[in-house]
Amino acid sequence: MTIRYNKVLLSAIFTTALNDQVVFVHPCRGVKTPTVPQKPRAIITPEQFGRVYEALPDNTMRLLAEMKIETGLRWGELTELRLRDIDFPTRMLTVSRAVVEVNSKFHPAGGRFLVKDYPKDGEYRRLKLTRQIADKLRAYTRDRGLSDDDLVFAMPERGPELTVLPNPDLLGRTEPNAAGRSYRHGTLSAYTAGRCRCAYCKKAFAQYRAQRRAAGMDDPRTPRTRDTDGHIPREWFRNQVWRAALAGAGVTAVRPHDLRHAHASWLLAGGADLQAVKERLGHASIATTEKYLHTLPDADDSTLDAFAKVRDRAGLGRPPSRRRAR
Repeated sequence: MTIRYNKVLLSAIFTTALNDQVVFVHPCRGVKTPTVPQKPRAIITPEQFGRVYEALPDNTMRLLAEMKIETGLRWGELTELRLRDIDFPTRMLTVSRAVVEVNSKFHPAGGRFLVKDYPKDGEYRRLKLTRQIADKLRAYTRDRGLSDDDLVFAMPERGPELTVLPNPDLLGRTEPNAAGRSYRHGTLSAYTAGRCRCAYCKKAFAQYRAQRRAAGMDDPRTPRTRDTDGHIPREWFRNQVWRAALAGAGVTAVRPHDLRHAHASWLLAGGADLQAVKERLGHASIATTEKYLHTLPDADDSTLDAFAKVRDRAGLGRPPSRRRAR
């Protein structure tokens, strides 16, 4: 896969160079990369998402995650969503912009977030919200007094904190360290020896340091602030919010972007039209959308039921003794 990615990158560079007449031969033309087998997608199930949803630290983060799985928006589209993009009477949402986080030296004004006046596919798209998520968004924006130009989901002034340390016995254990030892989440040992940086372990260590500073044993450190203009950084959400929720829910190997995959998979599993799902997600090719067919664990149940129906006509589903008796 690394070879293929590098080839795509080099091909794009040489294509630009060829178009600009910097070079007159495209070295990547006709070069084949090794075949890489496509691994089946692991899609978070509704039951798993329900547990993660409950483990998120506050209502804002819960609504953000629910909005992502209900709409399939990309992270840059979701975090650039503004109140004016939602028409509540019709429950229609317009995706017309996206935000990307860049190095400040590449930003026209030296910032970290650059808003593009078009989404990834280069075209505006409109999608309809379910009534329940539209009602939640309406109440959420009304309670916060948001205006049309305000971000629906903005970076909190301080990261969501766990006000009460949970029982470490209920949080599971860390991945084994180099010595093969694992530790309970939410303990000093997990942070220091297990090198775990989930929100539970970081909170336990932060509380320990705060107690030492209060006792005059450590010099206080100047608090660090996140460089943001109000947009929620993807890395901050993943490290400070999402991973802690996964640990609390007992769910592993799910990225925030996988909620977009789940949206497509759930729609198709529920019988949605393939072309409609393609347009809703903004896929350039319907072949991309087809990858989400039959990705849920119970996706083949109807197929197996059909097979069992024909199989049982011959009595193959019954014990041998009963088949002879018939």
